[in-house]
Amino acid sequence: MQKYKVTFFPDNLTVEVEKDKTILTAAISAGVYINSGCAGEGICGRCKVILKSGQVNTRSCGMISAQEKKDNVYLACLTTIHSDLEVLIPENSRLNFDKLTPEELEERLAGLYSKVEDVQIIRGTSEDQAFDDSGFIRKIYLELPAPTINDSISDLERLYRGLRGAGDFGVIETGLFNIRQLGELLRDYDWKVTVTLGKRDDSVEILLIEPQDTANKNFGLCFDIGTTTITGQLIDLNAKKILGTKATYNQQAVFGSDVITRILYSAKADGLEKLHLAVTDTINQITKELITEQKVDLNDVYGIVCSGNTTMIHLLLSMDPSHIRKHPYVPTANFLPALRASEAGIQVNPRGLLNCVPGVSSYVGGDTTAGVLSSRLYQEKDPCILIDIGTNGEIVLGSKDFLVACAASAGPAFEGSGVSSGMRASSGAIQKVSINKDDFSVDYTTIQNKPARGICGSGYIDLLSAMLAAGIIDKSGRIKAEGKRIRQTDNGKEFVVCFKEDLQSSADIVINEADIDNLKRSKAAIYSAVSILTRHLDLGFFEISKIFIAGGFGTYLDIDNAVNIGLLPDLPRSKFIFIGNSSLAGSRQILLSAQAKAMADQLAAKITYFELSVDPAYMEEYGQALFFPHTDLTKFPTVRF
Repeated sequence: MQKYKVTFFPDNLTVEVEKDKTILTAAISAGVYINSGCAGEGICGRCKVILKSGQVNTRSCGMISAQEKKDNVYLACLTTIHSDLEVLIPENSRLNFDKLTPEELEERLAGLYSKVEDVQIIRGTSEDQAFDDSGFIRKIYLELPAPTINDSISDLERLYRGLRGAGDFGVIETGLFNIRQLGELLRDYDWKVTVTLGKRDDSVEILLIEPQDTANKNFGLCFDIGTTTITGQLIDLNAKKILGTKATYNQQAVFGSDVITRILYSAKADGLEKLHLAVTDTINQITKELITEQKVDLNDVYGIVCSGNTTMIHLLLSMDPSHIRKHPYVPTANFLPALRASEAGIQVNPRGLLNCVPGVSSYVGGDTTAGVLSSRLYQEKDPCILIDIGTNGEIVLGSKDFLVACAASAGPAFEGSGVSSGMRASSGAIQKVSINKDDFSVDYTTIQNKPARGICGSGYIDLLSAMLAAGIIDKSGRIKAEGKRIRQTDNGKEFVVCFKEDLQSSADIVINEADIDNLKRSKAAIYSAVSILTRHLDLGFFEISKIFIAGGFGTYLDIDNAVNIGLLPDLPRSKFIFIGNSSLAGSRQILLSAQAKAMADQLAAKITYFELSVDPAYMEEYGQALFFPHTDLTKFPTVRF
C-alpha cells in the first residue's frame, strides 16, 4: 500500500502513513496533539489545521468558513492524505495554556516532562486469577462474500451477518461515521476488512472498520490513578500480555497533596480544568513512553481502563467533585458508562473507549473495587482484610458473604512524597535496610540493584524498624543517639542513610525527625482504621484468616518490620500476603475480560461503606498509634525493642 510522509509544524515532526489515512490519524501516530473532542467524527470542529503543501481529499462539514477555505484550513479528522504533506497546527487546535499564569505555566511544563520510569510489578495472588473470556475490545477479521443478485442484502447487514457468524456479540451498534465509508471500503478492498468492537454495557459498538487483516494489532492500556503516583501498563489484548509498565508522580500534587485540598482547588476559577489537564497530561506522557519503547502505533490502542479513588476519577473526567466533601457526601457518579477516551483528553485511537472501574462512595473508589477483584477477597470463606497503603488508604474487611470498607487519610509518605529522600518504587530506590547496632553503619539493597537515588515505602518501613532496634530513635520517633551519621538541622536531627561521597551524588540520602513524624502519622492512620473497622464488625484480629497488603512498594515488603513499627497488627506472619499494586491488577483484568468487568460492577454495589469519623473510639485509637509500635504494647506481644 502506498505511503506518504506528513510533517507537522511547529513541532517539526514527520511520520509516514498509508494513503487515505486522515491527518488526525497521522498526528496521533506522530505523537502530535490536536484537539478532537468528538473522537474524529467531524462534529466538534476543534481539529482545524492549515495545509502548507500537498494533496488531500476532504468531506464537507459546514464548519469551515469561506475565508478559512481560502486559507487552506481543513478539519484533520475529515481530511485524507494523498501525497506528502506539510501541516501547520494553529494554537487554538493545540493544548490551551492561555488561562495559566506564567508561574503556573512553568510549573505545568516542568511537570509534564517529569521523569516517567519503569516500575516492577509483583506477581502473586493478585495475578493468579484469570477470566477466560475476551475483554471489552476485540478485533475481528472478515472475508465477506460479495453481493449477488441472489444475495443482495445491504452492506451494513452483510457486515452484521459476518460478525454474527464470527461470534455471539449480542446487540451490535455503529454510528454514521462508519456507515458513510462502508460501501467504498468494502469494494476497494475486495470485501476483506477488520472490525474493531467495543463493549458498551449491554451492547457492542463497531468502533472502526479497517481494510485488510489488522486483527493482530490490538492493544490496550490500564492505569492506576493514585493521588500521589500514576502507574500505567501497555497490554497486548490478543496475547493477554503485559508489554511494559511505567509510573510517575501525579502532577496534580502541585495543587494539593490530598483529595480534600484538590477538591477545594477545583472550585477556583479554572481550577477544575487545571486539575483535569494535569492528570491527562500525565497519562498521555506515560502512554507516549510505553508505545515508543514497544514500537506500537497509537492508532492501534483502542481500550483503556482506569481505576482510582472517587476524586481522582472525577478530576480525570472533569466532573465537579465539590459535593464529595459536603454533607451528605454524594459523588456525581460511581458507575460510569464506557466513554470515548478522547472526550477525557486521553490520546489513543480517536474512537477508542475508556472504562473507569466503578466506585463505592465518595471516599472508597474504583481502586478499592479493583483491589477486591484482583485479590479475590470476595471469594474467601472466612473474614479477610485488604489494606491498600496509599495516600488515601483504603481497608476492606469481608468474605464471600459480606464486604465493608473504610478510608483513612494516610498521606503520601509511604509513596515517597513529603519526605526528604523519598521516591516511588523504581530503579535505584532503597527498598531493604539493616543497621549495625554498634557503629550505626547501614546495609541496603535497591530496586534493580542500581545506585541509590532515594528511599521508597518498603525502605522506610525497614529503616524505621532498624532505627528502633539500634536505639537511634525512641518510641515517639525522636532521634536520641549520637554519632557521625546524626546531625542537627532546621527540621530537627537527621540520620544519614547514605553519604553523597559514597554515591557520587550531589546530596546525602537522609531521614530527619520531620520525615519520621510524617511516616508515623501515616502508619497510625492505617493501623487505627484497621483496628476500628474490625472492632465495628465485632471481630477480633485473631478471627481474621488472611490480610492482603497492597501498595506501590516495589518488589519487597518485610512484614516483620511493618509489624515492628505498628503499621500492621501483630498476627502470625503466615496470614499476611503482599500483592503489590492491586488496583492496577484489577484494572488489567477488567481490560482483558468482560466477566471481570461484570464482577467489578457487582462488587461495587455489594461493598458497604463505613465512615470512621462516626466511631468515637477512632481518634483515641489514632492517638495511641502515634508511637512505635503503639502505646498499648499488649497489642504487639512479639515486638521487642
